[in-house]
Formats: sequence, C-alpha cells, structure tokens
Amino acid sequence: MGRLFGTDGARGVAITELTCETAMNIGRAAAIVLTKHNTTGRKAKILIGKDTRVSSDILEAALISGIMSVGADAVQLGVVPTPAVAYLVTKENADAGVMISASHNSVEYNGIKLFAGTGFKLPDDVENEIEALILDCPEAMELKDGTQVGRLYRLDSAPEKYTDHLAECADIKSRELRVIADCANGSASATAKSLFKKLGVKCDLISAEPDGTNINEGCGSTHIDRLQKKVVEGKYDLGVAFDGDADRCLAVDEKGNIVDGDRLIAIISNDMKVAGTLKNDTAVVTVMSNLGFHTYMKEHGINTVCTSVGDRYVLEEMLKSGYNIGGEQSGHIIFLDHATTGDGQLTAVKLISLLSGSDRNLSEYNAEFADYPQLLVNVRITDEHKGQWDKNAAILASIKEAEEALGANGRILVRESGTEPLVRVMIEGKDADMVDKYTNMIADTVRKEFC
Repeated sequence: MGRLFGTDGARGVAITELTCETAMNIGRAAAIVLTKHNTTGRKAKILIGKDTRVSSDILEAALISGIMSVGADAVQLGVVPTPAVAYLVTKENADAGVMISASHNSVEYNGIKLFAGTGFKLPDDVENEIEALILDCPEAMELKDGTQVGRLYRLDSAPEKYTDHLAECADIKSRELRVIADCANGSASATAKSLFKKLGVKCDLISAEPDGTNINEGCGSTHIDRLQKKVVEGKYDLGVAFDGDADRCLAVDEKGNIVDGDRLIAIISNDMKVAGTLKNDTAVVTVMSNLGFHTYMKEHGINTVCTSVGDRYVLEEMLKSGYNIGGEQSGHIIFLDHATTGDGQLTAVKLISLLSGSDRNLSEYNAEFADYPQLLVNVRITDEHKGQWDKNAAILASIKEAEEALGANGRILVRESGTEPLVRVMIEGKDADMVDKYTNMIADTVRKEFC
C-alpha cells in the first residue's frame, strides 16, 4: 500500500484527513502524470464524478482547481456511480477520470479514485508516480497562467448516457418481475429510476432520497436487513442493494434470504456457461470466497481462480488470463465484456435478465448452495498500529492456536483493510461453535494489543 493511495484510491475522514489541499494536489499531479502522453494537440480533459456526501462538493472544487491550474480541462459529471466515470472516460474520449467517493463507508469519510483514459483503475506504478510528485517534489508541478489554464465544463447527460449503456447490456425476456432496489441514499439514486424504466422492469426504490448526510446510513448493501423485510412484506420477486457509489450489489430472494457476491457470481457464471459466453469456463474470486462457493462451481463444471482480496487483483487476473467474470463476496463484480470495473447496477441487470428467462425463483438458485459457517470480525485499530498486526507476537500466537485447533476442518484469514483502519479476522470451518470461538479469540487479542 502506498503512502497516499490505498487499495482503492486515497481515502480518509473528509477535510481533516483527506484535506482540500491534498485533493488539489491529487488533481494537479494526476493531470500531469495521466496526460503527459497526450498527443492530440488539445488540452487534456479529465472527467469528475461524485457521490452524494456533503463533503463531495468541497473536494470536487479542490480537484477542479488542481486540474485546471496545470492546464487541463475539467468536466463535471455530477452525481453518478463510480462505474459511470469508468465508462464515460472512454465514451467521451477523455484522458482520465476521477470519482469522489468513500464507497460503502459512512458519511464522514470520503475518497478519490482515479481512472486512466482506458477506463481502468490505475496500476500501482502510475499511482506511485502521482504519489511521488505530490509528496516528494511538489515544486515540479508547473502551474499555468493566462490562456494556458484549463477550462471547466459540465456533462449534464452523463447519467443518461450511462444508463443507456447498461440497458444495452440487458437481455430481458418475457417473465415479468417485481423488483425493489435499495440505493443507499448514494449514487444509484441518480440513475436507478431511469435504468429500470429503460429495462421495462417494475421496480420500487428505497433509500433514494440523499440529503448529503444519510449515505449508507442504515441502508444499502452494508445494511441489508431493511431490504430483506421489504421484499417479504411487499411480495417482491427479488431485491437488490447497492452501496454508496453503486459499484457493489447484493441481492435478496423472495423469501428474504441474502444472495451475496459469491452466489451471484456462481449463478450468473453458470448461466453464462450454459449460453456459451463464459470464457475458459472460469470465474475469478478472492481468498474470501466461501468453500460452499467452490463446491457449487466444481459441481457445475466451472473453474475458479483465487486472488488476494481487492477488486484490482481480480481484474489483473482477468486481464492476464482472458476471463470475463470475477469479483468479491462483498458484491463487487466485474463483467469484463461490458465494463472495466465492478458495477452494482450492471450486476442487477444481469441477474434480472437471467430470472426473466427462467421459470425458477431466486430462492431456488440460492438453495443450491451449502455454505460453510463463516464469521468475519472487524477490529478498529489506532493509526500508529497500521501495518503491525503480522509482527505482533501475541496476535501471531493466537492465530497459531486457532490453526492447530481447526486443523484441516477450517481456514483462517487475517488481514488489514486497505481502505479503513481495521484488522479483519475471518474464520471458516465445519463447526460453527469453533468458528465463533476462535474468530473472537483472535479479534480479542487484536483489541488487547492495538486498541
């Protein structure tokens, strides 16, 4: 992980940690690094999208100032999902894209994600170059003046262009479905209504009234219990839940059961395999995927490739080996035939397309999985303890004790979050009581040592 950028861009408490000065310098450095090979003869053009957080406007203003001060043009997209920025960068022939969002995090956080002109997130070496310019030699960022400064434009059609693209990815068949979508009071609030109308799908929206402070608050993919209740009470065929920037999607079947990212990837992969569109009969997932997922995939003749946690690692493997679906248990799913990054609303489109041509309910697909008991506990740590968990003797001893107790009947994954000051402790095994006991034992040790 870099000094400024984590596993998904720069992120922190808005204004006090992720400051306006930092945002302005990211704008300057990104414009310089990402557009230095511009040979079009025109000024470089950088698109900027944002989620609904009250701090997004402030950071947007700072980014725009930075971008324009080094001679690049800035184009405001307004409130859009993260994958809309990735799509529109290529559609609008821009040199780069910026998304202001802290995704699924609570409102006090915000973040800055960067996209290359190809629509893909930046590789580590490019992020490192931007970091070095900001932190090591800011004097090298040459400011422009006079007629050389950038201009500011606005693309008001951004949400419509994006939802037109998603609708083109759909294959809605004759079966009519009643859908309810939780927009997390975030970016999907600006696009979901238009999207479902274009699909011709009856869909009710909840948590689609952002006020700048309520993003992810008791709603969306990280607080899915409200949607579960609504699906059952309203007798919907399914529910879908997005996170704050709508790059993730989880689903709820008609009985109120959660369909997580593992299950969505498996169900849709199998549908693609039957249709002959699953490249190399393979899906890419991370080490967090449940053993029940791997059992299902093996039974259906689908190969799986595992990567480290993080959508960038999933994408790297997909690009390297020519696979076209991959993602995470959290609901961040990449459909490489249509998108360059995870897209929650595209996932919903694919799931609805599948069900519209099936005589089976989502609960019937969901029932095919037999998950191993799995428990994830997040422990918040102080800043001075970041990057230290795997060097602490007490924590390592507790992990070793758990490994010896579980043996071949379980697996342990301890890692530090790349976006929050958290140590994540996950254990999966055949015995639910042992999973609970040893997950909490390790988590308690982390708290004792680092809190």
